Amino acid sequence: MQHFNLAIIGSGSGNAVVPTDPAQGPVALIEAGAFGGTCINRGCIPSKILVYTADLAAQVRSAPEFGLSAAVTGVNWRAIRDRTFARVEQISADGRRARAESAQVRLFQGRARFAGPRELVISDGTRITAEHIVVATGATPVVPPVVAESGVAFHTSDTVMRIDELPARMVIIGGGYVAAEFAHVFSQLGVDIRLVNLAPRLLDDFDPEISGRFTALARRRWDLRLSATITGVRQDGDGVAVLLDDATTVAGDLLLVAAGRRPDTDDLGLDLAGVRRHDDGRIQVDSYGRTTAPGIWSLGDASSPFELKHVANAEARTLAHNLSCPQDLRPYPHDWVPAAVFTEPQIATVGARQQDLAGRREYVEAVQAYADTAYGWALQDTSGICKLYADPATGKLLGAHILGYQASLLIQPLVQAASSGQGVAELARGQYWIHPALTEVVENALLKLPLPGKFRPR
Repeated sequence: MQHFNLAIIGSGSGNAVVPTDPAQGPVALIEAGAFGGTCINRGCIPSKILVYTADLAAQVRSAPEFGLSAAVTGVNWRAIRDRTFARVEQISADGRRARAESAQVRLFQGRARFAGPRELVISDGTRITAEHIVVATGATPVVPPVVAESGVAFHTSDTVMRIDELPARMVIIGGGYVAAEFAHVFSQLGVDIRLVNLAPRLLDDFDPEISGRFTALARRRWDLRLSATITGVRQDGDGVAVLLDDATTVAGDLLLVAAGRRPDTDDLGLDLAGVRRHDDGRIQVDSYGRTTAPGIWSLGDASSPFELKHVANAEARTLAHNLSCPQDLRPYPHDWVPAAVFTEPQIATVGARQQDLAGRREYVEAVQAYADTAYGWALQDTSGICKLYADPATGKLLGAHILGYQASLLIQPLVQAASSGQGVAELARGQYWIHPALTEVVENALLKLPLPGKFRPR
């Protein structure tokens, strides 16, 4: 039995909890897979490298609309894939090496399970105890039983980026972040996309105007089967066939399951440690990251309602402070959490949606089209919008939603304003907005909000 001051299960955002002060060691860092967790190895980073490649292909295809002769004449998938993973594998290896060489940290490879309160057993048989244990195991793809029990080969986001050859046709099950981003990536690389979604729209949890507009745009590019229930999956020659409840079949050469993610907490033996979970598998934590068992904490997708890397990182910074300063606990910062979907076009959001506001409180709204701004003219954009909600009683933002080119960047001043309590009038007129930059989409949306006179930008 080895004893540590701190044990961390998971080397993704959990790696950031390792204290900088050697006096707070020794620290056990336990990882079952590739060092660095999901984001680096099979999530945010490699997928966004692929997204950028897809964006370049989309720009080339649109060049004739701007008087330029250009075309995508070939796609070297293996070169694209290998460029992507050469970078991320180096980052992972460098991170592992740094921790392995640290005198403060003992790195363990294997799956950890609780054997009792603050006691762990690792899959190689090593047993450790710790004064504090942080569970940062992340999440894992959900595979519906109808697929899992079919015996048909399929991919998830964990594996699809490493395939050897591009299929001619891909069936994607799902309609959320992961499905939208991979549909964009593979369609721009020449794959025929067939997307099957249980909900009536893609990104159905988003503001309805955003999800409705995106679904309409996606329908022009991909074969969408919406409000569809899968009744079976079977092999179809060298490919796969997905059977739907309307008696139709969707066939493809490769099946990608992008039906959501669930916390990776099922086989941790949490009950032996007195750690309770929510019905969806998330570990129950209070606002400071403490679980229901003394000395055991959790962060990121294992416990957070926000499956976002920047949230996991923020929680890790907060938890590192709480472990170092137990008399000055800070809550996890969940007040204004932004998110973006790197599809085509991009989507970004923060704060309240229409379904959060309608019938519950007073609000005003405004929509600004990209097409009605100077930079929108340059883009020849016909679909992008910025939609804002504000409180007429305070003049402050309630929510912001952007669909269009560089939405993930345009949302940031709105995130900052909401987080700092800045009012619409001050945000719109308390600074310069560069003309004719695309940020005028945000400025004009702010100016359109029908607020009472004392809160109206002048």
